[in-house]
Amino acid sequence: MKFVDEAKVKVQAGNGGRGSTSFRREKFVPFGGPDGGDGGMGGSVYLRAMEGINTLADFRIEKTYRAAHGESGSANDCFGRGGADLYVPVPVGTTVRDAETGEELSDLTHEGDVLLVAKGGKGGWGNQRFKSSTNRSPRQYGPGLPGEKRSLLFELKVIADVGLLGLPNAGKSTLIRSVSHARPKVADYPFTTLYPNLGVVDVGEHRSFVMADIPGLIEGAADGAGLGIRFLKHLQRTRVLLHLVDIAPLDPEADPVRDARAIVAELKKFSKDLGLKPRWLVLTKRDLVPDDEAERRARDIVRRLRFKGPHFLVSAATGRGTKELAQAVMAFLEEQDREARALAESAGDTAA
Repeated sequence: MKFVDEAKVKVQAGNGGRGSTSFRREKFVPFGGPDGGDGGMGGSVYLRAMEGINTLADFRIEKTYRAAHGESGSANDCFGRGGADLYVPVPVGTTVRDAETGEELSDLTHEGDVLLVAKGGKGGWGNQRFKSSTNRSPRQYGPGLPGEKRSLLFELKVIADVGLLGLPNAGKSTLIRSVSHARPKVADYPFTTLYPNLGVVDVGEHRSFVMADIPGLIEGAADGAGLGIRFLKHLQRTRVLLHLVDIAPLDPEADPVRDARAIVAELKKFSKDLGLKPRWLVLTKRDLVPDDEAERRARDIVRRLRFKGPHFLVSAATGRGTKELAQAVMAFLEEQDREARALAESAGDTAA
């Protein structure tokens, strides 16, 4: 299934029920008076983040989600029944925006997060509400207020521990195929990957992480060039970026260092935080040249980039070096988790 990461939907809350106009007339009850009940409240529309949904495919055709209307009031001061609320399940990680204003309403990042997006209309008053000293037999009633209507934009950012980035055809899809069970399309032409792919990398018992293969970036991606800005946002929630650089490009005029710097510039241009995210260098396609030449090219690229972080020389096609890369990533993520737990415990002790 294609990874659908944007969708537009309409939501409509239920209308409030109509108030009742009624008078109590019973034998031996001389002062019955008005007894019309209020209408019921219209149902509201909520979004609820749920695990197990990983695409917006169900929303790819614009739909309208409607909550139930409130029922009308009736005699004997009986209020109408309220309309049932509607809960629309969406994937964890969905950003919700108002389609007309562009305002971000919420970011549903945890399972069970609930967002009210359209409030039900209030039920109309029955005629007993209009009774006064000067109006003993009111015949007024409230028709009930309409429920809210809205158009919403959903954006789903991939929630993954590790994000792969690099130029088209840098070997990202081949790498994720090599270390996980994900099977993205692989070919020797640019823009093979048109949709993000997720793969679970298993490095031992109860030790695994999620890797995201993001479509290739080119210079100008932050301004929409190539596959554009819509894919840069998928990198925002990753914990570490693996920057893949091809040491044996097909184009003899290609300069891996120049291209790598262009990718880093696009990250910083799109988001300051994204530019500061931990980034490792993965030099790919070592199987295409002799070992001595591959190591020489790798050293030269690292030196020219003045790269101080972790770097790896791998062949995703043969699997050489990928196991060591996966183990190093797992150790890094586990260390981050330990630091986060220690920080949380320290904050709890301080509060106590």
